[in-house]
Amino acid sequence: MRLPAIVFCLALISGSVAQHSPDMTVSPDKAIALLKAGNARFAAGNAQHPRAGTKTRHSLAHGQHPFAVVVACSDSRVGPELVFDQGLGDLFVVRCAGNTVDAVAAGSIEYAIRKLGAKFIFVMGHEHCGAVHAAIEGGVLPGSIGAVVAPILPAVEAARKEKGDLEHNSSVANIKNIEHTMGKIDSLMGEILDKHEVGLSGGIYDLETGKITIVK
Repeated sequence: MRLPAIVFCLALISGSVAQHSPDMTVSPDKAIALLKAGNARFAAGNAQHPRAGTKTRHSLAHGQHPFAVVVACSDSRVGPELVFDQGLGDLFVVRCAGNTVDAVAAGSIEYAIRKLGAKFIFVMGHEHCGAVHAAIEGGVLPGSIGAVVAPILPAVEAARKEKGDLEHNSSVANIKNIEHTMGKIDSLMGEILDKHEVGLSGGIYDLETGKITIVK
């Protein structure tokens, strides 16, 4: 499922779209609509911080039914539950610096889909990503940081051939690469995506505006 290149916050979302019950399985179309609506609220300064109280916490103590998986960077400024204005039990979040997906991350995504009923995967990159910046600078990196940067290098090389801001283009290319290669990590993930059992899309988050723009 691919979505056109639009800014979330320009969509006209009805009030009913923003509602979600943690014990209810939603369709891929409903899932992306919920994400759009939540980001629109957050960017406009109208976040509702839904489903964060004691009642919700108690209801989730013995099970969860997240409606979407969000693959995101570990950056402290881009918490998915906040930027999508979702609550406890809504999102199954897989985070790694540079928002890349390896076999362990793919297994986490598969678990959310096959065992918990999530119907959408959203890959969220962001502007001014430290991992992307490190990949652009190159050179020898200390400790295990090189392992974080290595999967981003192909995106940087592709972005060097494009006009415009290299860091922005590299972040966009990284999101595209993750979407395109996710199904090749293992057979189970490939099967899920080939059968269109779930929706898949990605976008880049602007740290200043709070808006997420879909990457086509």
